[in-house]
Amino acid sequence: MAAADTAHLTDWLRRFASAVAEQERHLTELDQAIGDADHGSNMRRGTAAVVAALDDPASADLSSTSVGAVFTQTGMTLVKSVGGASGPLYGTFMLRFGSSAGATQELDAAGLGAALRAGLQGVVARGKAELGDKTMLDVLSPALDAYDAAVVGGGDAAAAAAAAADAAPGLREATAPLVARKGRASYLGERSVGHVDPGSASITLLLQALADALAQQ
Repeated sequence: MAAADTAHLTDWLRRFASAVAEQERHLTELDQAIGDADHGSNMRRGTAAVVAALDDPASADLSSTSVGAVFTQTGMTLVKSVGGASGPLYGTFMLRFGSSAGATQELDAAGLGAALRAGLQGVVARGKAELGDKTMLDVLSPALDAYDAAVVGGGDAAAAAAAAADAAPGLREATAPLVARKGRASYLGERSVGHVDPGSASITLLLQALADALAQQ
């Protein structure tokens, strides 16, 4: 796949919503161990609202809608509908992604990578986290390094997204031995060790959904 168009990227959002719905209980169990036990329900509610907005008959025909418009709407929906820290973080990611993509209806591998990086920068700015703080950043940042490496190696958007998705599960599991330094989990200090960060689990679903969507030609 040389480029990802609006249809592929909208499919990404739908696949992410389906994955969150399937994994809601697991995400909640992860959050129950070190958080408020609401990450699964919050993410399910937010991603369901995103799909509902995409399916709204009053919405513009997605075949003629820019990537930027779709992701701006998605970001705003997540901010309004997802509780806790996840709403601002995921919402900011999508808003920055949309702003980077702009009025185009498709992104090549470099353009998609730039939009993903813009989303990452939004997460950093909003959450003030650093690598090693036991957050979604511990998956997202190095997974996007894998994406960029694939592009440098000549990979197209699908191959680069697959590289990011392949890296994500190991990065997710690597959050378990870390001490949480951000969010509700940070209150536990050393007791947060041994538990996978819930945000790292949901961002892994996001990256896998992107790879799956782009694998469909």
